Amino acid sequence: MASILAGPARPVPVSGYGIPGRRVVPVDTLTRLGITVAVLLLFSVSGGMLWLAGYNYDGLQGSPLSKIHPSTYLFVLTFVWRSCTFGNPVGYVVHVTNKRPATMLMAVISTVLLFVVILRQRPGMAGMIDTFVAPALLVLLLSEDDEKTFAWLQLVIHVVMTVNALLALFEFGTKHLVFPYRFDGAVFVNDLRSTALQGHPLSNATVTSIYVLSLLSGSRSLSTPLRLALVGLQFCALVAFGGRSGMVLTILLGGAYLLIQGLAQLRTRRVNLLGAALVIMLAALLPLAVALAGYYGFFDALLERFVSDSGSANARVEMFDLFRHLELRDLIVGPDVDLLDSMRRISGLEQGIENPVLRLTLYQGAFFTLLIFFGFALFMHEVARRCHPGIWLPMLGWLILLNTSESIASKTTLMTKFVVIALVLYRPARTIARQRTQP
Repeated sequence: MASILAGPARPVPVSGYGIPGRRVVPVDTLTRLGITVAVLLLFSVSGGMLWLAGYNYDGLQGSPLSKIHPSTYLFVLTFVWRSCTFGNPVGYVVHVTNKRPATMLMAVISTVLLFVVILRQRPGMAGMIDTFVAPALLVLLLSEDDEKTFAWLQLVIHVVMTVNALLALFEFGTKHLVFPYRFDGAVFVNDLRSTALQGHPLSNATVTSIYVLSLLSGSRSLSTPLRLALVGLQFCALVAFGGRSGMVLTILLGGAYLLIQGLAQLRTRRVNLLGAALVIMLAALLPLAVALAGYYGFFDALLERFVSDSGSANARVEMFDLFRHLELRDLIVGPDVDLLDSMRRISGLEQGIENPVLRLTLYQGAFFTLLIFFGFALFMHEVARRCHPGIWLPMLGWLILLNTSESIASKTTLMTKFVVIALVLYRPARTIARQRTQP
């Protein structure tokens, strides 16, 4: 039945990977559509939107099945479907493992640790699936380098991120959140930061920051004026989201990158006249734009975020004191969860432990944390190897930003989003050229 729905497919040789001489069925339309729709859901459907549909994703109440993002379910279904159209499901797993061994290793490690979490009755079951299994499945699905799939995904990313920024600015201007962040249905009425399509303001800030850096050093299929326009729009959205770390990091890394690239271009003594004229025009209009933004109160929210952080900075100091109350055995295998939650509340850390390494170590133990970050490091290295050299800019930003909150230590789709942006917007030109020369 799978072969009937997939349509006729002519086996083509795959060189450089897998078993020599093995012939592989090309990616079918349904697999391509499944990946694209899953990525669309990933970037555009938040927990607040799911709550309106009766799906309690961000809360504690309700069915355990509702704690997993719909995009993850679709990634699993697409992976199963593709393994069937391949002709031999086991052979497909071997095939993608040969292409992305570190990715498969992280999938195996996270799956094993998922069962450990279940057996030990620890928090974080859905987190292991959405945070680690989902991005691994996506990378395995994209390992076949289907050009049409990457073209569709590129369009999805640019369109959704543009809509996300426009919605954020609308919410910022009207003070009305279209899809507010909810926890078990409760809205944080005192937090009016934009939530847009990504849900939580800080998740928005992280994804937007990575996207801005990717527009600067990647996205080579877009024209320079269009990339600059998107950068300006996304940075305005960053202010609406109120992520201080994201804003500062984007300014520092993005500014340093533009300065280095500008100096390198000047050293070649070849300057594009259109680009130079555009830069001069923007530099002339910048003071006027800043003055208008200040007049309409655009920077008030930005300054407020730096003046008042709701105890966030103090929380990053207090979380280290928790280790003083734990024995060595507790640090290795993880302390009693109820005891840890009590100590956390006493220390004023109701909002969480804002560092993934510390959070995992405290809740799951050092051995568990070492395993998961070993797989994570190899996975990130493998993803970077599949991108063109400019990937260092968003990769550096991603590694810095994930250490400013619980991020991958709790349930999140941030890593899957980063992987999509990296692999799609930094796809090496040689990969595309190799595909076009295949029969």
